[in-house]
Amino acid sequence: MNIHEFLALPHRFRWGGMGGDDCFTFPASWCLEHSGIDPASQFRGTYRTRDDARVLIAAHGGEVAFAERQLSAVNARRVQSPQDGDVGIVRMLAGENSSEMRLTLVGAVRFGPLWASISPAGVRATQADFVAAWRFLP
Repeated sequence: MNIHEFLALPHRFRWGGMGGDDCFTFPASWCLEHSGIDPASQFRGTYRTRDDARVLIAAHGGEVAFAERQLSAVNARRVQSPQDGDVGIVRMLAGENSSEMRLTLVGAVRFGPLWASISPAGVRATQADFVAAWRFLP
């Protein structure tokens, strides 16, 4: 499956990555579709709210450290020049509704010059500053 096919799938936002994805399981689902390996498998279904997700991420050292731990375990390596299909932690506006939008770190998938992520409003691709990015090695 390529990135275009993945982004065209019907996606639902669900905290915890069961029956849908949140902003951290969304790129893990792309990894699963693309490589057959799910870097979020051990955490899917273990949290149900944004606050639960924050506690989980903090317990693993923050967004980048958590992603590094999970992605390096499935043969992904850090890159400095992200390409289509790479996954990353990016800084973008996010929130559960328009009144809660704030600049935050989210997981996303590189798509041309944009980063695709998921929110309660659905999948969106937007320009964002990447903080860290990873690529799956063959």
